[in-house]
Amino acid sequence: MKVFKEQQRFTQTWLVFLLIVSTLIPFGIVINEFVKDESTMKIETLFWVMGLMLVFTVPIFFFRLITRIDEKGIHYQFLPFHFSLKTIRWNEITKAYVRIYDPIGDYGGWGLKGGALWNSKNGKAINVSGDVGIQLELTNGKKLLIGTQKKDEATRVLETYKHKILQDG
Repeated sequence: MKVFKEQQRFTQTWLVFLLIVSTLIPFGIVINEFVKDESTMKIETLFWVMGLMLVFTVPIFFFRLITRIDEKGIHYQFLPFHFSLKTIRWNEITKAYVRIYDPIGDYGGWGLKGGALWNSKNGKAINVSGDVGIQLELTNGKKLLIGTQKKDEATRVLETYKHKILQDG
């Protein structure tokens, strides 16, 4: 029995840099306003504004994509949006393969993407970084792409279980 396991987080250097800059600039503007002689801003307001900025930027570092492929099917969880692993059984899949895709062009970026708000013909994507994903075409006509950083390993494990597609019960 082959098992594929992967955990990914948002740790890209460009993203960390962007979040730091997009937090420090507003911090600087708010602190500059607070220290002005004629400022009417209270210390409580300063702390509230800074706290809110942190509340909206720090959580991205707690997001995590977990993927598992085993004899039962393909399991995924995107924390904090999914509280438990979601399972797609082999008999619910018509095709499963690893492919290169355009995250921005095909799905509008990284994260939990796709569906009605974007190019719906591509289905949905759950991804954290890169441009490689496990493409699933389901028996109900829907499509799901799960991002991976382990292209070769995912390809080998999918090959191992390809005989189970549409045959499991």
